[in-house]
Amino acid sequence: MPGMVDAPLLEAEALRVYGRYAREVVEALGFCPWAEGARQAGHVRLRVVPGSAPDLAQVLTHMDAIEGDTEAQIGLLLFPELALGRVEFQRFAAQVRQADADRKPRGGTLLAMADFHPDASADFGSPERLVPFIRRTPDPTLQLVRRSILAEVRMTEGSGTSFVDPTVLGASLSPMPARPEPLAARVARSNLKTIEARGLAEVQALLEAIHDDRHASYARLGLPPAVWARRACEQG
Repeated sequence: MPGMVDAPLLEAEALRVYGRYAREVVEALGFCPWAEGARQAGHVRLRVVPGSAPDLAQVLTHMDAIEGDTEAQIGLLLFPELALGRVEFQRFAAQVRQADADRKPRGGTLLAMADFHPDASADFGSPERLVPFIRRTPDPTLQLVRRSILAEVRMTEGSGTSFVDPTVLGASLSPMPARPEPLAARVARSNLKTIEARGLAEVQALLEAIHDDRHASYARLGLPPAVWARRACEQG
């Protein structure tokens, strides 16, 4: 039928272009210190969610599958057909997060969620305000991280020698050392420095090359341009 997209081919292409983003941007630029190790150890699960409209039940089913996979530390749900702009996708992510919490005991959610979207400009106002630009995945994406892993990381933040210079131990018992900067804040600050060192134009060009690959590939499969892709073409 006219307008029908070959689902297996679209899934393969969605996984391929996301793989480019993961390797060429996140891993190559060091935006996430654990991404490459988790992928190589087989702890990352990618799932392509079909459909142009949000389907809450479908997403929860995928989340259940990732929760039940004890080897999965990170899950990524890719939405190549979803016709939602960045703000609308953020609202959908909030709905998913609330629905997951509502069906479990208080504090019983096992997966933390973050939303990624292709449509974001660089904002250097603060490290945190630059995060959406770094999260410019080829397709709208929900990242799921097992909370037990996050808890282990937070425990590590406050112990061991990672944040203590052993040469000064015993030199003085006061004042108390400052509490380590939160992990998310440190990563955001490091990523800002990386982009400043590389230059925004270089990182922007890398992201745009991956997005152009996505758009051309999906067009060959018969998928209409996404709303953010159309807007970029109009502005260009």
